[in-house]
Amino acid sequence: MRLSRYFLPIIKETPSEAQIVSHRLMLRAGMIRQSSSGIYSWLPLGLKALKKVEAIVREEQNAAGAIEMLMPTIQSADLWKESGRYDDYGAEMLRITDRHQRDMLYGPTNEELITDIFRREVRSYKSLPLNMYHIQWKFRDEIRPRFGVMRGREFLMKDAYSFDVSKEEGVKSYNRMFVAYLRTFARMGLKAIPMRADTGPIGGDLSHEFIVLADTGESEVFFDKAFDGFDPMAEKAEFGADLQPIVDHWTSKYAATDEMHDPENCPADLNEGRGIEVGHIFFFGDKYSKALGASVQRSDGENTFVQMGSYGVGVSRLLGAIIEASHDENGIIWPESVAPFKVGLINMRVDDEACSTVCEDIYSQLEAAGVDVLYEDTNERAGGKFAKMDLIGLPWQLVVGPRGLKNGVVELKNRASGDRIEMTVEAAVAKLTA
Repeated sequence: MRLSRYFLPIIKETPSEAQIVSHRLMLRAGMIRQSSSGIYSWLPLGLKALKKVEAIVREEQNAAGAIEMLMPTIQSADLWKESGRYDDYGAEMLRITDRHQRDMLYGPTNEELITDIFRREVRSYKSLPLNMYHIQWKFRDEIRPRFGVMRGREFLMKDAYSFDVSKEEGVKSYNRMFVAYLRTFARMGLKAIPMRADTGPIGGDLSHEFIVLADTGESEVFFDKAFDGFDPMAEKAEFGADLQPIVDHWTSKYAATDEMHDPENCPADLNEGRGIEVGHIFFFGDKYSKALGASVQRSDGENTFVQMGSYGVGVSRLLGAIIEASHDENGIIWPESVAPFKVGLINMRVDDEACSTVCEDIYSQLEAAGVDVLYEDTNERAGGKFAKMDLIGLPWQLVVGPRGLKNGVVELKNRASGDRIEMTVEAAVAKLTA
């Protein structure tokens, strides 16, 4: 993508309304703009990063055996009245009435709707286990939306729902999602700690939150000093291909706690930190299946209410969490797996024929190799170009200038480390396409 043809409205000054790092940087980098309180438009750079996060979430859900579908944002209130949650959910639920005076709502979650789909279509245990998910916009009418996409009213969420014939099988489905979540966050370069959690309005007696460590996190957590993030390959080597035994291992050895400790008297085996919740999973048995009459026939011919779990990831919230965990004083530092572009190609002198010729050649080679590249081909001064690239935080900056070209080299900068190295054009292209 040529920057001269791209929509990237950079803000040089820190927006006064932004209270945390991710909100400030997402506004300054031209990723989002507020439409109304707690509701944002996603501009091209923000949407591109959001799609990268969404793709990883989708890949790991598919790998865990979940099946993608899509449910609507607007739901009938009748299902929620049937489950008993319509009056219990509280003011966060946006309730509306259509032109025929039917009670409707903007879905904050989908337990009722997915259970209704299941009860209409599934009759036998032979169709189980079943796990279905979708990635859809949700709305919760926060009383005080703040922190940009970290606590907005409208947000993109992946929610999955498992159906099993017995509690034992249901817990296996829960464990499978537990591991899928650890893999998901690890692929995004995040240290995510599972923490036993209250089930809240979802219900049930088994639940974990996944907490990303960040200095600017919203809550205080304590975790095992041995924890250094989830390594999928190392865990696979230790526990086997399906990773099912890591669940007890992880929850007993590394799980965080939100119990309040006096920092001066924190147990010697625990570290103190700040955390951001990015995922929440629940096993609630037959709470919804019993209320909504979702049952299957067992192998012995008897009917049983199915055992269910639900599994949520805040896809849009993850963008904020990644930035909170990975930035410096100059801007965002994207992990390569979720960066909107892999490379920022900087033409130092667009009026110099040699610079422009080399840049055009590099741009063509990178695009042909499938590398996401943002080509800085504007007439802005060098300092502005560098500041902009540091702000938007692409993993690599490839700088082409007349002085370097006279010596037959270009400069490659790693955004995370700050390391710069001069190399030939051929070597730079080879490194970026490897």
